Amino acid sequence: MLKKTLLLISIPVSFLYLKGQNTPDVSVITNTTDIYSGNPINGTAKYNAMAGSIGALGGDISSVNVNPAGIGVFITNDVNLTLGINNNKNTSTFVGKSLTNKNNGTDINNAGGVVSFNVGDNSKWKFVNVGVNYSNRSLDNTVRSDANGNIKIVDDFSYPDTVINYTYLGHIYDRTGNQSKMNFSVGANYDNRLYLGAGVNLHNSFFSQSDRAGFYSDDDKTSLFYDKQYTPYDEHSDGFSANIGVIAKLSNQFRVGAAIESPTWWNIERVYNQYYFNYNQVDLFREDRTLVTPMKATLSAAFVPSKNFALNVDFIQGITKPKYKEYGDAERELNNFFSDSYKNSSEVRVGAEYRIAAFRLRGGYAYQGNSFDNLSLLGYNNDGSTSEQSFSNLIVGKRNTIGAGLGYDFKAFYIDASYQNITSEYSNPFLQGNVNSDTGYFNGGYDVNSEAYAVSKVKNTRSNFFVTVGWKF
Repeated sequence: MLKKTLLLISIPVSFLYLKGQNTPDVSVITNTTDIYSGNPINGTAKYNAMAGSIGALGGDISSVNVNPAGIGVFITNDVNLTLGINNNKNTSTFVGKSLTNKNNGTDINNAGGVVSFNVGDNSKWKFVNVGVNYSNRSLDNTVRSDANGNIKIVDDFSYPDTVINYTYLGHIYDRTGNQSKMNFSVGANYDNRLYLGAGVNLHNSFFSQSDRAGFYSDDDKTSLFYDKQYTPYDEHSDGFSANIGVIAKLSNQFRVGAAIESPTWWNIERVYNQYYFNYNQVDLFREDRTLVTPMKATLSAAFVPSKNFALNVDFIQGITKPKYKEYGDAERELNNFFSDSYKNSSEVRVGAEYRIAAFRLRGGYAYQGNSFDNLSLLGYNNDGSTSEQSFSNLIVGKRNTIGAGLGYDFKAFYIDASYQNITSEYSNPFLQGNVNSDTGYFNGGYDVNSEAYAVSKVKNTRSNFFVTVGWKF
């Protein structure tokens, strides 16, 4: 049952479709796709250097993110810790003007260990291994879009015999928070030819999201920031998923792997602001939501011509679509949007490692496709007029990842370092709000509603450095 404080019905959010009508809240769509349903590449320095491509090789604790059978490849105990230096930069371009925001942070991005049990020489079951891995990533992300004095929004309904003109001065999407994942897995080695694995994943996320626009009002001659209805909001979520996998040696040189990950079942608790038209009043409400994110399948292949070189290719495919449990119109319209517009994106990862004595050289590349079909909306032109506009990369865009790294094996100890560059470009819609459904921007009882969207072009660049230290025993 949907639980709310003060409010006993679903939020009356005015969203149906982007195709020239109203839409689900953009930040909700973004976070559903990016936070809850995404394939973040985050693990040990080796894993990150190879762009997460390790599905048929295994032997690294982070392989549980792709194929838990990789735990079965271990023949020794292993513990490791990864420090990450993360930089997230957004450059937003609107009417020829660009604004840049950076979010920087340093944290323990990954920690894990494997305990390896030698079954014995008289059995074809060689090893049974147990692994535990913890990873986390920052969700901090700020996108600012510049002003356009040609965009003027007329309010001729709020007060009798009064027309208020609002001039658009700028917009900010701002998100701060963190997401983590704890994995428990078991892997087994059968005759050094077949590796099996299974794992369970406990997910957690917490973030704060705001959506603010600046307007100049000719009524009281003020230039103020206004908050989007139902923002800012805080979300605290817990999720569960499971995965199973297999790796098979076709020969000493060729390996193949396959894995499937269940949907993630999320329980989301949200606390948000609600504003009231013509009243200088803000109420704080709480609601619970349930979200099921896509099931995923992974196929992998590896070529290992010698002990000095290994090449791996992973293909990850989404199978299902995000779906909220329907408590009311808000969740129903979200599901309608994802059913009509979301597509099961695929990702290809390629990684390689070359060994020179105790040195390790690694590199990788990954490409993830867009999660949405072409979408259209009523948008502002640079001169302030509006027209129907179509976008192939609205809200989220294609992602390209390049990784590179090196390592040194001291026998019992090892140290790895890597650099990772992740880029994506997308069209960023904002500003739309509907007076009939009370979804505009509010400040002190004033309600600004725009039937059209403003859309900026955003280039997101993430530059990350990782160092892993490990001990094998």
